Amino acid sequence: MAIQSRLSVLMGERRYNIQAVIDKTGLDRTTVSNLYHDKVKRIDFKTLDKLCGLFDCKPNDILNHIKED
Repeated sequence: MAIQSRLSVLMGERRYNIQAVIDKTGLDRTTVSNLYHDKVKRIDFKTLDKLCGLFDCKPNDILNHIKED
């Protein structure tokens, strides 16, 4: 099983670039970039909260659980 970041999809829907997300949330560039490129090993609740606030969504809209065979 794996967890996949959907941040790039949400950003694309709103036409946000990485800098826009940084400016609107105050998150670190590395954090946003790693989530965007789905290279994150773990995520802080504070980060998830800021992203949910920005995109007016729930955590399961940002993170997707994928079953692996």
